[in-house]
Amino acid sequence: MEKIKIATAQFEHKNADKMYNLAVIDALSARAAAQGANVVAFHECSVTGYTFARHCSKQEMLDISELVPSGPSTRRLTEIAAKHNIVVLAGLFEKDEAGHMYKAYICVDRNGLVAKYRKLHPFISPYLRPGDAYCVFDIKGWKCGILICYDNNIIENVRATRLLGAEVIFMPHVTMCTPSTRPGAGFVDPVLWKNRETDPTSLRAEFDGLKGRAWLMKWLPARAYDNAVYVVFSNPVGMDDDQLKNGCSMILDPFGDILTECRSMDNEVATALLNREKLRLAGGYRYLEARRPELYAGIVGADHASVQKVAWLDKSGDKMEPERH
Repeated sequence: MEKIKIATAQFEHKNADKMYNLAVIDALSARAAAQGANVVAFHECSVTGYTFARHCSKQEMLDISELVPSGPSTRRLTEIAAKHNIVVLAGLFEKDEAGHMYKAYICVDRNGLVAKYRKLHPFISPYLRPGDAYCVFDIKGWKCGILICYDNNIIENVRATRLLGAEVIFMPHVTMCTPSTRPGAGFVDPVLWKNRETDPTSLRAEFDGLKGRAWLMKWLPARAYDNAVYVVFSNPVGMDDDQLKNGCSMILDPFGDILTECRSMDNEVATALLNREKLRLAGGYRYLEARRPELYAGIVGADHASVQKVAWLDKSGDKMEPERH
């Protein structure tokens, strides 16, 4: 296929309520299929919920995590894919037979699991192990990759996935509206979410400012542009535990331009037609062809003291300690 239609979704998930979250995924998959989409992508931990995991004990994490592909959520996602004749990508906490846990993002079609990726840089829970491999797979003749949230902030991950052949990179997130050392960052007051119908202007100003979309626009288009790749960004909207998220799920083309974006303050899908010709016309394609890896292969690949930094603070101001292995 020289063209493929992909949808990205946003919705307000519920903590540890898989039945509810999967019901929303079902409904939004139906909406995406009705728009002619071949594929629909949901956010990081869209099946399980996300930020609540910072409070969970090891046993609670084991209870919420599932085997993939034999677990019930993978089976349910496969049923949804078959029901709507659409490829579905969604995230959950995974455990293996040995009890090791991961942040997983999976792709299923009507026949079952197509691909599974484990987040390389997890930090929400000390009980999560990092993944150790990139993931490139086929959807309807298109080479696709996955990088979860913080993985995309390490630019080598995006370039490596592109060099492995990915034409589309799915980038599921739970991000924005959190503190950092960057000026203008911080949480958005949940009261604004409660008052969104009577005062949408104040909420939109926070969502679109440096706490939210304006920060995203500093780097996300560059990932697409520099690597001549389509980017499918998915993010929740509404309350994630006690933190507010601003959605903005979008699809960008290899020129770094936004093809479609969720702009409501509600559950939504946005669909775009991807054209393979753009992959070759974009400037990033020429940059990839012009590389001289003999100059920097030893620099980029050199060993260094790698320490996962704390990404943000929790509501109490306490540091969320990174996992170290």
